[in-house]
Amino acid sequence: MQLLRDNIEQIINEAYLIETLNLDNKTILELGCGSANMTKQLAQTGVNRKIIACEVDEIQHKKNLLFNIENIEFKLCGAQNIELDDESVDMVFMFKSFHHIPENFMNKALDEIKRVLKPNGLAYISEPLHQGAQNELVAMFHNEEHVRKKAFEAIKNSVDKEQFKLFKEIFFKTEITYLNFEDFEKKQMNQSYNNIQITDELKYKIKEKFDKYNDGKETTFYKPFRVDILQKIV
Repeated sequence: MQLLRDNIEQIINEAYLIETLNLDNKTILELGCGSANMTKQLAQTGVNRKIIACEVDEIQHKKNLLFNIENIEFKLCGAQNIELDDESVDMVFMFKSFHHIPENFMNKALDEIKRVLKPNGLAYISEPLHQGAQNELVAMFHNEEHVRKKAFEAIKNSVDKEQFKLFKEIFFKTEITYLNFEDFEKKQMNQSYNNIQITDELKYKIKEKFDKYNDGKETTFYKPFRVDILQKIV
């Protein structure tokens, strides 16, 4: 298993990657569903899918309940304490959320994922890589290098100790486009999870760096990801 990979060539929309998996007629658990964008896509594509979507943030969970989509059940719980029966789901998804689990709960979360998966069930964990031009910009005000490394180490350790089998590891990148710096600021800087105060001085430095990639038109970055697909070992 690799934490990072240089020269990633494959550019794909993750939604297409997900649909290469056999998800129809399955009970699917999504952990850290956030605003439920991927949840809705999972639920509204294919046939006979039951989606259980967990979110630890109470405010976001209340917003998600308003969607009222028939085959989605929203739950307020974290990955380290999944409120489901043993061996009750066919597939677990985590999209860019595993590194948000507190470090001291990462191993517990993997234990819980294994517990709720049916025999030979799969866990799909996608994580952003700490590399690339956009990452350099975001790291100026929200540096996740440490937690992303700890997340990888926890996942790798679960494979090394034969808790899971590494079914497949995939590296790819996706396109993300900003209309201008103000669009970048809105989508990346004005978020509640950013861990430092963005001063005017820092904002100027970020804009200065952003403008190096900007020719006066839309600015496109290629954001790299790693997906680890783990299979439960019975």
